[in-house]
Amino acid sequence: MIARAPYMEWAKSRPKPGIDLAGSNLLACILEDLPGARDAVDVAGDSPDGYPPLLEAIANRHGTTRDHVACAVGCSGANFLAFAAVLETGDEVLCESPGYDPLPAAARMLGARTRTFPRRFEEGYEPDPDAIAASASPATRMILLSNPHNPSGALASEERLRALAAFAEKRGIILLVDEVYLDTVDPPAVTASRLSPQVIASNSLTKSYGLASLRCGWTLASPELTARIRRVRDVVDGWSPIPADRLSVLAFAHLERLAARARAIIRPNRQRVAAWMKARADLEWVESRATIAFPRLRGIRDCGSFAERLLSETGTAVAPGRFFDAPEHFRIAFGGEPACLAEGLEAIGRTLDAMRAPRS
Repeated sequence: MIARAPYMEWAKSRPKPGIDLAGSNLLACILEDLPGARDAVDVAGDSPDGYPPLLEAIANRHGTTRDHVACAVGCSGANFLAFAAVLETGDEVLCESPGYDPLPAAARMLGARTRTFPRRFEEGYEPDPDAIAASASPATRMILLSNPHNPSGALASEERLRALAAFAEKRGIILLVDEVYLDTVDPPAVTASRLSPQVIASNSLTKSYGLASLRCGWTLASPELTARIRRVRDVVDGWSPIPADRLSVLAFAHLERLAARARAIIRPNRQRVAAWMKARADLEWVESRATIAFPRLRGIRDCGSFAERLLSETGTAVAPGRFFDAPEHFRIAFGGEPACLAEGLEAIGRTLDAMRAPRS
């Protein structure tokens, strides 16, 4: 079975724009952002269940032990390993909507069936534990959640997460929480993996630290689930990319420096987006706690034509909401260069104004 992830297909094949607000990575680091990087690279090293110094660094970062950590190639790789460790053909996965389409696509590729539960704009995209519980069936094996939410950047309350984790534990269901944006939250939020042994949390150095090219991802889970995830990796790729893992260990040694760099980019950009949104009567949103936002265009059912016009007339790209099952929205990213963001927001506003101007 070939799984489809239309958003990823579009993201990889679209023309390169002059101003790209459609991606979601933090502004990429350069080697000078990572002291000692040139000296750290070496192709040798052992990786029996992940590169041991990297397992230790991730465990220390999260205040846990190595037997709770499984390494992977990026957060997407971590999610796939978690799916493969838990799901069997015919199992049911409850997935959020709006949502990031590669996640349910990976579950379907492994033979699972997917159903959706809503994360509603009117409720600040908070997951509703009672509604999710009511949606569960005897076949439900996993509940899939992103926190902060992709595409909106909204952060679920700890109370809601605890209630959902308690339900999952009671029913023997796995709660997989994709936390790839969690370290962009200011002040910091706690990983959901602490809430129950039925929770698997996935993360990476990509979205929060500008280190996408290292492909450093991981899961946090109980030792029992972690052991299963590690055995799945034996089948998928078996051995870590040692040069990237060595650089990732160095990144963890300088994580506060990298976090300070990220805050210096994200804070003013987030403030700029919030002020811009406040000034736009034609847009509404749930305020983002990450580096992505998901505005809704009032009175429009599908923003696809707006996104196409924006790109063709101004060279500015946003991600159409149809890829997240919410066509009346579009997603913008604000983890990049401040000047690029300012120019992109101005182009969006100019295009929206032109669309609403009366025809002569």
